[in-house]
Amino acid sequence: MPQLPDLVLPRPMLPHTVATLERFFTAHRLWEAADAGAVLARLAPSCRFAAMGSHAVGDAAFMDRLPKLEIIANFGVGYDTIDAGEAARRGILVTNTPDVLNEEVADTALALLLATVKELPQADRYLRAGQWPQAPYRLTPATLRGRKLGIAGLGRIGKAIARRAEAFGLPIAYWGRKPQEDVPYAYHASLKGLAQAVDTLLLILPGGAETRSIVDAQVLEALGPDGILINVARGSVVDEAALIEALRGGTILAAGLDVFADEPHVPQALIELPNVVLLPHVGSATEHTRRAMGQLVVDNLVSWLEGNGPVTPVAETPWPRT
Repeated sequence: MPQLPDLVLPRPMLPHTVATLERFFTAHRLWEAADAGAVLARLAPSCRFAAMGSHAVGDAAFMDRLPKLEIIANFGVGYDTIDAGEAARRGILVTNTPDVLNEEVADTALALLLATVKELPQADRYLRAGQWPQAPYRLTPATLRGRKLGIAGLGRIGKAIARRAEAFGLPIAYWGRKPQEDVPYAYHASLKGLAQAVDTLLLILPGGAETRSIVDAQVLEALGPDGILINVARGSVVDEAALIEALRGGTILAAGLDVFADEPHVPQALIELPNVVLLPHVGSATEHTRRAMGQLVVDNLVSWLEGNGPVTPVAETPWPRT
C-alpha cells in the first residue's frame, strides 16, 4: 500500500474530522508529540499540507519550517492567526470554511443580543439562588422596542443576522469597507459614525491588524449610555480595558461577548461586572455545524491533493492564481 502524503496538525481538531483526514493523509498531531520541532524537521523536505484548528498560528516562522508547504486549510471562517499575506508571497494557498456556519453564528448573535437585553442569565442566577420568593426579579432597563441595530461587518454572517433582526422589527444600519448596492440598510462611512447613529452595535467583522481595538473608548462613548455592544467577531477588535471602563462607568449600558482578546482567559473584571453576558466562544458550536466545517477542511485538502484546486480559498490567495 502506497504511503499517504504527510499532513501537519499543529492543534487539536474534531476527532471526526481527524479520522476523515486520515483516510487520505498521514496526520501528524503535533500537540501529542514529545518534540514537535523534531517532527517538523523530519517532515520539512516533503510535507505539502497543513490543517489549522484551535487558533493554531500559521506565521512566517511556521512556514519557514515547512518549505514545501502548498496549502493551509483553516478550520473556521476567520483566519487572522494565519499570515495569509505571507502565504501568498510564498505561493501557499490558504482556505477557510465560509457559509456552512453562517446561520449558526447568526442564531447565536441574536440569542446573545436577547440574553443581554433581557438579562436572561442574570435572571436565571437570581432564581437558582432562591431570591424569587423574596421579591420578583427587577424590571430590566433595556428592551428591543425602539432600538436601532448597527452591524459592523455586513458580510455573509452579517446579512444572516440582519434578516433575523428585521423579524424583530429592528431598523438596521451598517459599516464596512464600502457601501453595498444590494442591501436596503443605511451605510455609515465610519464605525464611530455608526455608533452615534444606533444604540445597539453588533460586531461581526474580521480580526487582524486592520481591526485591532477598532472599538475603542471613542466608539463606546459614541454608542452612549443606553448603548449595548454585542461581539461575535474576534476579541481583538475591542479594546477590552476601554470596554470594562465603559461598563463600569455607565458610558454604555451593557455588553454581550462571545469572544475575548486572550481566549480562553477572560479578564476577572469582566466576569465580575453585572451588566455583561459572557459566552465561551460558542458561536458555531454545535455538532452539526462543526462537522460541516470539518468536512470543508477535508474537501479543500483532498481537492488540492487530487489536482482540482482549493474549494474555498481566501481572498489573499485566490484560485486560479491571478
